[in-house]
Amino acid sequence: MTDSKISKKVFDFLEELSKNNHKDWFEKNKTTFKVHETEVKSFLSNVKERLEQHDDIEKMKLFRIYRDVRFSKDKTPYKTHFAGSFSRLGAHLRGGYYIHLQPGNSLLATGFWAPNKDDLFRIRKELEMDASDFRKVISDPDFTKIWGQLQGDAVKTAPKGFDKYHPDIDLIKNKQYVFVRNFTDQEVLSPNFIEEVDKSYRAIRPYFDLMSDILTTNLNGESTLK
Repeated sequence: MTDSKISKKVFDFLEELSKNNHKDWFEKNKTTFKVHETEVKSFLSNVKERLEQHDDIEKMKLFRIYRDVRFSKDKTPYKTHFAGSFSRLGAHLRGGYYIHLQPGNSLLATGFWAPNKDDLFRIRKELEMDASDFRKVISDPDFTKIWGQLQGDAVKTAPKGFDKYHPDIDLIKNKQYVFVRNFTDQEVLSPNFIEEVDKSYRAIRPYFDLMSDILTTNLNGESTLK
């Protein structure tokens, strides 16, 4: 049986780490860190089990606590959060799930935060041709109640080759197509948090289904999968 709840001790540890973000402290407390890391991994495994009841998941990943400081001005060596992701199975299922656990900054994120050049161009061409299905999905009241509005970085005017006066340029100029849901510490530490995680991931499926259809077909609706 995997853990279905995040304990307050996990957040207490992360708060202490944020105040003592250096190697000496971390090495002295590494055993405690491993206990909390195991708890979080167990929780993520439980999330994965629930996801697999309504989606095909290829793998789960718990991100390392160690920061890559080579190109960062911030040289603190450790992340002050736990995070994990769940990848969908196969080329025909697009989109991904992310969870971020941090005192004062916990969230779920889903969607397309780093689409490759070809995928981004395909999404934009679909929106250029007809964005009605896309808008219908992301404006559904049941969807927005959970996920709110589309988020992500965008170019300032219009991508190369696209009309900056196109009626759907607000969508076309996006470089990312993601949705984020934030949680308070109290919500994360409550017994029903895992239910909210699963409910949120279930609610994103109409968006994933639409985007998977777009990204596995050409503009004529013909499959591009081999």
